[in-house]
Parts: sequence; C-alpha cells; structure tokens
Amino acid sequence: MFKKLKARWKVNELNLVLIITTFALGGSLCGYAGRNILLLTGLEKGAAWIVLYIILITLLWPLCVLLISFPFGQFAFFKRYLVKVWGKMSGRQKNKKNEQAITRIAIFASGAGSNAQKIIQYFSGSTEISISLIVCNKPGAGVLAIAEKEGIAALLIEKERFFNGDNYLPELIKHHINFIVLAGFLWKMPVTLINEYPKKIINIHPALLPKYGGKSMYGDKVHEAVIAAGEHESGISIHYVDEIYDHGEIIFQATCKLTASDTPAMLAQKIHALEHAHYPQVIAGILQKQNRS
Repeated sequence: MFKKLKARWKVNELNLVLIITTFALGGSLCGYAGRNILLLTGLEKGAAWIVLYIILITLLWPLCVLLISFPFGQFAFFKRYLVKVWGKMSGRQKNKKNEQAITRIAIFASGAGSNAQKIIQYFSGSTEISISLIVCNKPGAGVLAIAEKEGIAALLIEKERFFNGDNYLPELIKHHINFIVLAGFLWKMPVTLINEYPKKIINIHPALLPKYGGKSMYGDKVHEAVIAAGEHESGISIHYVDEIYDHGEIIFQATCKLTASDTPAMLAQKIHALEHAHYPQVIAGILQKQNRS
C-alpha cells in the first residue's frame, strides 16, 4: 500500500511518513475542534448533533490539515491535494480533463482543399479529435469555401506577419490548437511554430521522398519531374515537418505504378487517390499513438 502511495503522490519515504502524520493529526484536530464548537452551543447529543458535527468536520478538515502541514513542511503538497479534491467534487477537474483530451487540429492549405475535405469528413463524428481551424494564405482559395460550408473557423494569413511577426501563434493558441496538418500548404513553416509544436506538425508530399522534394517542388512540378526521370512508380510521403522543405522524418509512404502513357495530370489523379485514402487514417494513427504515450 505504501509503495502505491509513494508512486501516486510522487514522494520519497520521509515525505510519505510526514504526509500520513499530517493526515492523522489534522483529522484529530478537526474532530477535537468540532466537538468543542458543538459544546459551546449547548446542544444535546442526538440526530441534529450528529448532522452538525459532520458538517463542521467537513468544513474544518481542510483548514486543520493545512495548519498541521506547516510545521511538517507539507503545505505545498496539501494545497495541491485539496485543490484536486475540490476539482473532483465540483466536476471542474473532469471537465478540464475532457477539454485537454480533445485534439484540436489546424489544417493549413493553399488551394482547393480536397485533402482538407477528406480529413474533415473522416473526423466529423469524433469526440476526441476536432478540426478547429482552417489556415490559408490565398484569398479565394477553395479551402476557405470548405471551411465556411463545414462551419469551421478560417484564418487568412499574410506573409509578413507569418514569417517576420508573431507567426500567428496567438491565433493558434486562441483556438487551442495542439496539432497541425499541412494539406497542400505552399509556404515553409517558421521555426517558431516548429519549436512550439514539436512532432505535432505533419505534411504530405506527392512523391516518394527523399526524391523530388525541396523548394518549388509541388503539384504538377513534382509529377513532371517523376515522369521525366523515367520512374516506374511514384507515391505519397507523410512526414513530420522540420526547418527544411520536405526533410522531416518520414512516417508513412504509399506507392502507385506508372505506365509509359501516363501524363502529369494522370499521375496527379493516382496521387490524389492515395492521399485521400491514406492521409486521414495516418493522422488518426499518429494521434492515437501520441495520446497513449
């Protein structure tokens, strides 16, 4: 039992003894004070006396324990303990835990938003994952219309503030964002955001990294390069984002075959099919793994 208490309260043996002693002496002081207060009322022992006694010791116990905790050097522990007890009794702690358990995703996109739409649909019925914000750097982009249709908050960003200002971090904090998904977002992520969200920003690239990645390699430019190189397959790469374009640790890849007659447009269709089939599921797997750890 004592080993479990040490582990639960994260204290050493000496502090455990002092905490138990404080509980015991605080309880005794509480009972003594309660009885003496009732003696002053002149009330005879009976049902009313018992009810009042229970109410009194319930009110006095936190004060008595805190008082005893001072000389034993355990005030900080009991302050945290009583706050936790109050949280459980009032339901605030449960609500706080439920609030923290929800993963709020911000999707960054620059274009039509087909991947964003699939991700939104995939998590639409989830009670643990919420698509809470759509971030876009292009006025009139299709993804903004998707945000409006789905009733999701949208944030249109401009380059100067994104790269040289506060990086819109206050806006992400305001929406309680704790995970970021890049879905066709063409700007490089600022180092500040990468540091603020370690292993919590992922991107999807329309080729098999490390090939055909880097600055200016997006959309049809990637497909044209793959076909020009005579590759027999292409695919998607989902990876964590770091300070270098398309460089972070690869999480998942899926492939598709190329034929001699494939055009960049035809390859793009194959890649889109892979993206829509795998991206939402990979996101779910990453979040499930992170929430368990």
